[in-house]
Amino acid sequence: MADLAPNPELNLETVRTPEEITVRCTGRITSATSALLQTTVRPLLSETKLVVLDLTNVTYMDSSGLGAIVGLYISAKRQKCGLKLINLSQRLQELFRITKLAAVFEGHEDFLGYTPD
Repeated sequence: MADLAPNPELNLETVRTPEEITVRCTGRITSATSALLQTTVRPLLSETKLVVLDLTNVTYMDSSGLGAIVGLYISAKRQKCGLKLINLSQRLQELFRITKLAAVFEGHEDFLGYTPD
């Protein structure tokens, strides 16, 4: 079953399986949309052991978007839930490398080609 949360700048589609909940993000994750991302994903953290953010169709992310994802990561850890980011564009991969956030997320090494020092 899929839930849709429409927004002019960001659309979120939630897909549930027995193993995980995937949130497919389409659009921009910015100061205008980061609250939508957090209010959509936070409740899911208590419903499963793994939340996957599919960023395939994210065209832009600013510092508020990064902050929202870090906040979700912290919330997930507190609830003993995994949070994975997948399908990052080249631009998002570079953003996560530059900010050193690539090393924070479990599984990121595979998706970003990132190797911690």
